Amino acid sequence: MEEHEDNVSIPEFNNLLQADPNLKRYENDFRRRHDMLRKQVLLLEEAEGGVDQFTRSYRSFGVQRLPDNSLFFKEWAPAAEALFLTGEFNGWDKFSHPYSKKEFGKWELTIPPKSDNSPAVDHRTRLKVVVHTKDGERLYRISPWAKYVTREEKSVIYDWVHWDPPQPYVQIHPRPKKPKSLRIYEAHVGIGSPEPKIASYNNFTHNVLPRIKDLGYNCIQLMAIMEHAYYASFGYQITSFFAASSRYGTPDELKELIDVAHSMGIVVLLDVVHSHASKNTEDGLNAFDGSDSCFFHSPPRGEHTLWDSRLFNYASWEVLRFLLSNLRWWMEEYCFDGFRFDGITSMLYHHHGIGTGFSGDYNEYFGLQVDEESLVYLMLSNHILHSLYPDCITIAEDVSGMPALCRRVEEGGLGFDYRLAMAIPDKWIQILKELKDEEWDMGNIVFTLTNRRYGEKCIAYAESHDQVLI
Repeated sequence: MEEHEDNVSIPEFNNLLQADPNLKRYENDFRRRHDMLRKQVLLLEEAEGGVDQFTRSYRSFGVQRLPDNSLFFKEWAPAAEALFLTGEFNGWDKFSHPYSKKEFGKWELTIPPKSDNSPAVDHRTRLKVVVHTKDGERLYRISPWAKYVTREEKSVIYDWVHWDPPQPYVQIHPRPKKPKSLRIYEAHVGIGSPEPKIASYNNFTHNVLPRIKDLGYNCIQLMAIMEHAYYASFGYQITSFFAASSRYGTPDELKELIDVAHSMGIVVLLDVVHSHASKNTEDGLNAFDGSDSCFFHSPPRGEHTLWDSRLFNYASWEVLRFLLSNLRWWMEEYCFDGFRFDGITSMLYHHHGIGTGFSGDYNEYFGLQVDEESLVYLMLSNHILHSLYPDCITIAEDVSGMPALCRRVEEGGLGFDYRLAMAIPDKWIQILKELKDEEWDMGNIVFTLTNRRYGEKCIAYAESHDQVLI
């Protein structure tokens, strides 16, 4: 029997109401959201053994080397008729290594080691998943869980490259303590050089990090790290969510960059893009199993018309597994200290903010226009991250002004630590472009600088990549 919203308890909801009494009339919305979160956590406990195990699914999906040097492959492709593995290891034979079909759209394959007991697939050799659809098509795909993908110089398509170095980089410096106040240096590794070329992780480590430290920054926010086939997207059309961009170097070189930053007392945040994904099929998530859905809603709900990209189905169990494990992967494997969640306005509302002006009327933040499935995904992400990593930092990019965005989940909020004060850089641009010096309105400037929700921490800034690059 469903629990009525009036009976749902939010442990510290009164704290939120004390900060903003206007939210009292939307109490049922908060209780419904919190109940959705509570039920999701209970389901994870019952079905998966808890959030810790569920969010470590990168240890079972994709490709894993077993203790006996066998290789275990696992994918989720619910609409596929058959799956095969091909690659340099088997001379690109399309049928010699079939996956076995399991429950709930999952497919598994185990390949024993070679005669010399080394793994059947060598480090840095190419692989492909061959998907046979119910319509008889044969598709070549990259595993959604691929840890490393590269592109040949004369090709526009990325290849899945098996990454299993004999001596992987081991980070030695602990994470710095969470700064009381952030001073953020936003950076794009590829443009971190005065030379007309794509710069490297090593260049950033040796030439840029020392300057950042000398300037007094205590936080670096790295954009364009998650692999993106279209370089001009500045990292916002993601094709491989678990792969650090190979344009700048290897995964080990990114790990070294973060390790050196930690040795300088600098925390490192990842600009994470879970609001949408590239429409690429051959080297992206789109149509992985041959269907128009899989990780996404079917069109039209699953398409972002302005970004020309696909939108995740946050109510899908396997999509939750994929995205939550993705956050955990970057925290565990690379030792990032937190995330800037990009473009979450698109997630919060069914209209994605397209053609919508937000006036601050509270009715804009509640009701049928709110996509509560994706909103609860953000609550769940923050709940898990802050439970597992108390010093984890999460920043929200939202243009709408959603109330309680940066209030704790226990209070009924979404759980972010900070929100970007996005009106401030726009105000400086307007002043510099449109006004003479003597026309500056100090009252208006002060209003813009202080226009924030009570009790929610903001990050003020003069400019970011939005102002510089776009």
